[in-house]
Amino acid sequence: MTSNWFECKVKYVKIDEASGKEKKVSEPYLVDAVSFTEAEARIHKELEQMISGDFNVTNISKSNVTELYPNENGDRWFKAKVSFVDIDEASGKEKKATQYMLTQASNVKQAYEFLEECLSTMIVPYEIPAISESPLMDVFPYFSDELNEEIPAHLKPVSEMEENSNEFE
Repeated sequence: MTSNWFECKVKYVKIDEASGKEKKVSEPYLVDAVSFTEAEARIHKELEQMISGDFNVTNISKSNVTELYPNENGDRWFKAKVSFVDIDEASGKEKKATQYMLTQASNVKQAYEFLEECLSTMIVPYEIPAISESPLMDVFPYFSDELNEEIPAHLKPVSEMEENSNEFE
């Protein structure tokens, strides 16, 4: 299942840890969803558990992130530009396809090394021309338990439909 990442900007009042004073902040979060509407619903569901008080989703935009590589040893998200090198068979020229990936790490060096490790099984040649720390506060991918929600009575799982497809032949 491919992911559709949406960046959601959220405004709320946060207590400054150093001064103890309240301040208004606008922070970006990344959420996996099938539509803008679902992205807004999911970010509300996730942040209701994390933010005490009111918050507003001020912007939702489609993200150019294609892959996510979480790392339990990392405390920040880093965005990497990864270029895959391919040869155009018709012209014989080299062409690059660029993708953006996120990984967790404590610094840029660790992000690069972890991403290299994750991509080491790739058959297609690639290069990582850029990695920078992302402003994202958190990332909310789909989890398998969310996908196993109870199926409404009037619908059947696809697996049952495939098993019964021979009946129509």
